[in-house]
Amino acid sequence: MNLHEYQGKSILKKFGVAIPESVVVDSPDAAVEAAKQIQSKTGTDTWAVKAQIHAGGRGKGGGVKIAKSLDEVRKYADSILGMTLVTHQTGPGGKVVHKLLVEQGIYYPGESKVEEFYMSVLLNRQTGRNIIMYSPEGGVDIETVAEKTPHLIFREEIDPGVGIQSFQARRIAFNLGLEGKAFKEMVRFAISLYKAYEGCDASLFEINPVFKTSDNMIFAADAKVVLDDNALFRYPEYAEMRDITEEDPAEVEAGKYDLNFIKLDGDVGCMVNGAGLAMATMDIIKLSGGDPANFLDVGGSANAKTVEAGFRIILKDPSVKVILINIFGGIVRCDRVAQGVVEAYKSIGNIKVPVIVRLQGTNAEEARELIDESGLKVYPAVSIQEAAGMVREMV
Repeated sequence: MNLHEYQGKSILKKFGVAIPESVVVDSPDAAVEAAKQIQSKTGTDTWAVKAQIHAGGRGKGGGVKIAKSLDEVRKYADSILGMTLVTHQTGPGGKVVHKLLVEQGIYYPGESKVEEFYMSVLLNRQTGRNIIMYSPEGGVDIETVAEKTPHLIFREEIDPGVGIQSFQARRIAFNLGLEGKAFKEMVRFAISLYKAYEGCDASLFEINPVFKTSDNMIFAADAKVVLDDNALFRYPEYAEMRDITEEDPAEVEAGKYDLNFIKLDGDVGCMVNGAGLAMATMDIIKLSGGDPANFLDVGGSANAKTVEAGFRIILKDPSVKVILINIFGGIVRCDRVAQGVVEAYKSIGNIKVPVIVRLQGTNAEEARELIDESGLKVYPAVSIQEAAGMVREMV
């Protein structure tokens, strides 16, 4: 589950990570009041006005502005709220901005040289250990740093059984070229960041930039946080942070029926039971000359209701030219799936795209009888190769 910057920073603050004073707002008037509130606490006369969407590159897209007066706070808030922000992570369609974060300006007056670092915490799946990845080249795309100056990316692997050790945090500060007060602050920052990562079962904490002020304070100037969906039952307060307006509507609807659905860019809709079979089916579609339009795993408890829901979700994609249903009846019964197909046809009506159905396994014969007796225009297939051939012809 992705979090907004302001939500991620609220978790960081809970674990002692230093963040700038900030307030989330949804109107220009509220933005001005937030700026006044921040000024009364910090004395700052500059503010960052930042769009809150689930995507990086907001600054390059015009979604982050530095205001040097309250009038500019209002001006920027008015221009950013409601805009469709397009970045390299949103795709060409962009995302509509519904909320802003008004934040304390941490560029001090007269400051000529600032230092920005990159730091993230994630799991190294090859070693089964957590890893802190960091670089003195913060504030830019880490992919660019990795490509052009790979020697400036450092890694600190951490045994999850013992957690981050003080010597590791000190090595991080040393590799970033810090000394004195800034060195001590970075040690504290790295330890607190790792504790935040572990303390909420996150799969990613990315801070870009980590900012060092001229008086050697260390701040998390941004925060990209991804939480592990499977652990949310432990943290109801974090589960409430979910913003479905930032998610694909089809994926949100699929979640209501416990369907595992991911939208893709192809033209062949897939409905399969089991993630492994779904991946194999997508490979077959690709080899047949088509492109999968989605990943849809109906799971082992599929019934007529979930199959109908899956049908509706797939058909909402205008790029779908054909639907392939590939079910191996082990736990799930093929006749239940067939009944779902029949009911979906009757309920939705006027399905214009061809539907290829391959049902093998438990109650496959009964399923075929249901399909045959329904009079529906579907194309039965016995083998996966036969189904692939039909996809090739229809696409």
